[in-house]
Amino acid sequence: MNMSRTRDTRERLVVIGGDAAGMSAASQARRLKGPDELKIVAFERGHFTSYSACGIPYWVGGDVTEPDQLIARTPEEHRARDIDLRMRTEVMEIDVDRQRVRARDLESGAESWTSYDKLVIATGARPIRPDMPGVDAPGVHGVQTLDDGQALIDTLAHTRGRKAVVVGAGYIGVEMAEALINRGYEVTVVNRGSEPMSTLDPDMGRLVHEAMEGLGITMVDDAAVTKVLTGEDGRVRAVATENAEYPADVVVLGIGVRPETTLAKAAGLPLGSHGGLLTDLAMRVRGHENIWAGGDCVEVLDLVSGQERHIALGTHANKHGQVIGTGVGGGYATFPGVVGTAVSKICDLEIARTGLREKDARRVGLQFVSVTIESTSRAGYYPGASPMTVKMLAERRTGRLLGVQIVGREGAGKRVDIAAVALTAGMTVEQMTALDLGYAPPFSPVWDPVLVAARKAAAKVRAS
Repeated sequence: MNMSRTRDTRERLVVIGGDAAGMSAASQARRLKGPDELKIVAFERGHFTSYSACGIPYWVGGDVTEPDQLIARTPEEHRARDIDLRMRTEVMEIDVDRQRVRARDLESGAESWTSYDKLVIATGARPIRPDMPGVDAPGVHGVQTLDDGQALIDTLAHTRGRKAVVVGAGYIGVEMAEALINRGYEVTVVNRGSEPMSTLDPDMGRLVHEAMEGLGITMVDDAAVTKVLTGEDGRVRAVATENAEYPADVVVLGIGVRPETTLAKAAGLPLGSHGGLLTDLAMRVRGHENIWAGGDCVEVLDLVSGQERHIALGTHANKHGQVIGTGVGGGYATFPGVVGTAVSKICDLEIARTGLREKDARRVGLQFVSVTIESTSRAGYYPGASPMTVKMLAERRTGRLLGVQIVGREGAGKRVDIAAVALTAGMTVEQMTALDLGYAPPFSPVWDPVLVAARKAAAKVRAS
């Protein structure tokens, strides 16, 4: 009797990357199409899936006690939903013409090809690691994955000295400085810029600088690390700039990230000016109907400037995944773009921004007015009221809101969401003054600080 194996006629979705965008896409596609219609194969080169990289500084600092608390869904949970998730397996090549990927098992070294009908690229971003002597010495750490966080915690547990240097003063650098302060380290932050938090205008960055120094952090601005110095044991002992050396028992690199698009570039897929993959509104890679991309490896449309930009945030990655999974599953969804909202803190200082900075507005040829106001988080007479500074940019003549930056204590940071909604809606600062925001003395002055800034900006627009 002739025996023949039944051919698998299901569509096959291959996902490269097992974190926010990739597994959100896989999970959404699975909700829309069952295992009898769609086979899903996902590759992840690390040890963890669906985790919060944004939470790593708080794990290092002790606010979060276990890495499991940062994991939204384990590999076993994904597999229970009929997703063939292959851990510790790295995709080495994308063959677009033959619709297949080549993957390597990092434990055994074995390689194999897997074909796809639909492909999702969610390769994330890679930390910027400067090419300089000593950067790979023991005691020097980047912080991007849970594996990186565990390696840093292990170093901190076995390091006798208590001096730490953080290279870079963006979100990662500032948050890691707080984590190390919480661990009892003497912290120096070396920053190439004139002020910390280059996502803010320098006048607002100065407020962050002063607050960090108030916490006992040594701030070194306008300085670039040229090399990492090591001791006789090969471990880091200091970092050097052109003019000075700063002792270090541990070094954390917080310089930022770039899109991880090595595979995509080799496959000939379209990249933008920031090195990220270019997609349409449905997150399809431009020019490729059966390939999607999302998360930190893509560029997105800035709704304020009208230009593409790269923003590495988990909020965007999860939204991308939902849009991609809907498209893969036969539905329709789009990701229209971003306004560039971000919030962070160092100890009790909250830092927030959305929209354009002054130099962003100038770069795209916008004429604008800017105002800065001082206010409080609550009614001034109510216990616990704390100061905050709000800076607002509006387009000259039209009054269209262009951007907001906020630096203050408890209750300041999340006020940026008011501005984020106004930016998305294309509101003018005049229109913002009429917003019906919640008020009670424990939560806000009668005029919320954001509306105070809007009133002042509207007056300046009228006078311009």
